[in-house]
Amino acid sequence: MSDISHLTPLLAIETSCDDTACAILDAHGALLGESVLSQEDHAALGGVVPELAARAHLKALPELVELTLQRAGLELEDIALFAATTGPGLIGGLIVGSSYAKGLAMACGKPFMGINHIEGHILTPRLPAVLRPDETAPAFPYLALLVSGGHCQCITVEDTGQYRRLGGTIDDSAGEAFDKVAKMLGLGWPGGPALEKLAREGDPQAYSLPRPLKGRPGCDFSFSGLKTAVARHIEPYGREALPRQVAADLAASFQQAVTDVMADRILNALALAPQVTSLVVAGGVAANSVLRQRLEEIASQHGITFLAPPLRLCTDNAAMIGWAALERLKQGEVPDDITLAPRPRWPLSERQPYRPQATQETSSTGHSSLMEPSA
Repeated sequence: MSDISHLTPLLAIETSCDDTACAILDAHGALLGESVLSQEDHAALGGVVPELAARAHLKALPELVELTLQRAGLELEDIALFAATTGPGLIGGLIVGSSYAKGLAMACGKPFMGINHIEGHILTPRLPAVLRPDETAPAFPYLALLVSGGHCQCITVEDTGQYRRLGGTIDDSAGEAFDKVAKMLGLGWPGGPALEKLAREGDPQAYSLPRPLKGRPGCDFSFSGLKTAVARHIEPYGREALPRQVAADLAASFQQAVTDVMADRILNALALAPQVTSLVVAGGVAANSVLRQRLEEIASQHGITFLAPPLRLCTDNAAMIGWAALERLKQGEVPDDITLAPRPRWPLSERQPYRPQATQETSSTGHSSLMEPSA
């Protein structure tokens, strides 16, 4: 392991979707200061509007960074390295967050590191703030299930920077399906927590819903057909509000179907990766208690440890971005070139810094101007 004390404390920024977050970590991964601002304007619009999200990030970041520094008892000049989510995610938010971090790095004469959002999530269970006093960080290799509004993947985490994708969604992510079904049930957005709450009043066996891909080989996911099935049960009610019990039964049946699919896919993943020592779940949907309980049962049956972050670290946060940077630095990696470009899609298999030369133009001052590559 490399000595990284000269590169800490580090300040990390996360702006890949609709949460603006900042965190400061020391060399051991202790959280010195943390701030998260959830954007509320999207709720009335039924989902995240990328342009509005980017503008909100730009407005929030200066005060959020200052607040995080105050909570850490530090000044900006005390920061040794700046990190930011550079992809995947909504490109507007990625540009705002990474550009702001780069600007701070340049102003302070300190290095910058771009972090993959997915890597942040799947390394979160190793973050000291996640672990209880009686827990230890999961040893490599472990199986990670990432379930959020934008991602749904099974990944074998063999070491920092060594990941094997076993499967992923072929249409909607689990979080997207939760949000869409919640909207059908009149629960608003974000829908996951509201749907889980309503489901407690319902019968998970009340409606016979499909379990897409259940029983088939592999670890891929599909939720669009399940979402459509729920819509068909709602159609007879037309524009009328659903009776409370009907909505509750549909919510419980939907949640049970998703959990059954997840369990089936994880069992396949464990068969493909029998060497794993732990099963970890990360991402916003990891906050769902029914899913957590089912996965914990599977882990126990296989004699492996089950780990899930605290609820506040399941959703997007900057602590996971800072921790991913620390993990990479400990492996001997060096901070990225300041010209590292944000990208909306960034598979974990593409670990090397992404610098599309064809889209970088050198100005008269000798600095590169960053331009997003065309699709």
